[in-house]
Parts: sequence; C-alpha cells; structure tokens
Amino acid sequence: MGEFELIRRHFARGQTGPSVALGIGDDCALLRPSPGLQLAISSDMLVEGRHFFPDVDPAALGHKSLAVNLSDLAAMGARPLGFTLALSLPAADDAWLKAFADGLHALADAHACPLVGGDTTRGPLNICITVFGEVAPERALRRDAAKAGDDLWLSGCTGEARLALERLRGTPWATVATGDEALCRQRLERPTPRLALGMALAGLAHAAIDLSDGLAGDLGHILAASGVGAEIDRAALPVAPALQALSETHRLECLLQGGDDYELLFTAPQDVRQAVLAAAEISGTPVHRIGRITADRGLRLLGADGLPKDLRARSWDHFAPGSDPVS
Repeated sequence: MGEFELIRRHFARGQTGPSVALGIGDDCALLRPSPGLQLAISSDMLVEGRHFFPDVDPAALGHKSLAVNLSDLAAMGARPLGFTLALSLPAADDAWLKAFADGLHALADAHACPLVGGDTTRGPLNICITVFGEVAPERALRRDAAKAGDDLWLSGCTGEARLALERLRGTPWATVATGDEALCRQRLERPTPRLALGMALAGLAHAAIDLSDGLAGDLGHILAASGVGAEIDRAALPVAPALQALSETHRLECLLQGGDDYELLFTAPQDVRQAVLAAAEISGTPVHRIGRITADRGLRLLGADGLPKDLRARSWDHFAPGSDPVS
C-alpha cells in the first residue's frame, strides 16, 4: 500500500461541512469561517514512547490525538471547523491504520470537525494534528483575563489519568489504589474534550485553560498571564473513588500535578455562579467551585485548618530534568 492509497483508504472520506470549502486532495484546504468571528488554531504532537506506550490500542490513540486538540478549542470557547493530520509511520500497517482512523473519525464526527488535509511519511510513529475553530473576539476565553475576586472552577475531576499511568509503569504506590482500573485507563487514553461546556462559557467566564500538564502548573499559566494569584480550597477538590485509598501525599500529586486530565479550569465573577451552573447543566458537564483568584501573587492551597500552604505552579516541561517519557 503506497502513500496515496493509504490516504484514500483511511483518511479521504469525501466529506466536507458547512465550514469547509475544499478538503483533502489539493495543496491547501479552504475553510469558510463565519463572518465577524476569529480563527482559533492549535497544534499538538504525540510521539511514541514519549506520549503513549507502543502497545496502546490504535483506536484509542486516534481518539486521543484529536481529543487533546479539541480540548484546546474548548478552553477558548471555540466551535470546531476542521483539522489536519501529519502522520509519520514506521510501516503502512493496514489493520493498525483502520483502527486508528476509526477512533479518529468517530470523535471528529461527534463534534462536526472534519479532517481537511495533512501529510504522511515513513519514520518513527509521530502524530501531529492542527485543529481550527472559530469564536467571537469578545467571547474568547483567554488566559490573561482572570481578575481578583473571580471564582475558580473545575470541570469533572483530576487525577485518574495520572493514576492509570503510574499503574502501567508499575509504580508501587499506585497499585495500592482500588477502584475501576478500566475507567482510569479510559481517562488516560480516551479523554473527553469539554467543547460543549467551553462554548457555553464563552462570554460568561473570564479566563480558562485545559488541563494537560497538571492543575497546579496549568493554573500557573493563567496566574502569570493575568498578573494575579489564587487559593485552592483542598476540601472543595473533587476526588474520584479510585484515588480514595491513596495517601494524602500521592492523592494530592494526582489531583494537582497529574496531567492528561483535559478538564477545563476557568475563572468567572462571583455574580454569575448560577449562570455557570446552568451552563454546566446544559452541556452535561459537572463543575466544582474549588477556590478563588486573589490580588496577591502566588498559588496557595488552603488545608482543613484554613491555613494556606504555598504550591509550586510548575507545569510539565519536556526538556526539564526528570521529565521521563511514558515508557
């Protein structure tokens, strides 16, 4: 199977959409954004051995490859328009490609986000997706828009993906945890992009970010961009059942520094609390008010005694010492 047959068989579906003027088959795709809206564009790369295990289910990998990009659109409050796929493959394995494409297209169809172009080449397994969306300029959820006094909200819960990763690595403390191992692994390998919630929050929330590198570190990006600080109420952090048996140290490590959660962390004025809850209900997404934005810089965790403890707002860095790959 050659390159163009590979594309025709697995990726060229002959589908467009209301926002696609020209899809796969030419030098460029042509998108048709709505009048008066801005384009929201994001790229993410997944590398075998760094972002995923070599034996991962290819359908799950197809899902996650697109999900992490759609999550970025959700964090901006943007509606998807389409995406491109750049794929490096060690070999043209037809069965693997079919499963990968099935997982990819299923999520794309669920969010009306068609594949409009890309590239394939021979090499180490490497997946790079660029997604395109649209959002009204005054409604985009930017990282630099948090204000002192805002509530700090979290969709869903964090930590299950980190627990699944540590179990796959054979980390001793992770094997102590009880609960649904399959559910944790699904959170790691098939994350849910919170697009409906993000679009419902556009124009309502102030700032937002999707949690790819850990709650504390990703929150640090909002604080730095907005020039503010934050307090997280430990008692308000939702804890999934699978994390209950962990020590408090390891539980907090999963909750605050886990990564791969792809939940939305966002700030909103206190006077729109009911509107935020209504947006969550409409989108079918649970949300939790976990803290507040402060004028004083820094990130603090409020313990059961009400006393603050400083946290390191450090996000994942692929080039930092100790940034081990998944395998």
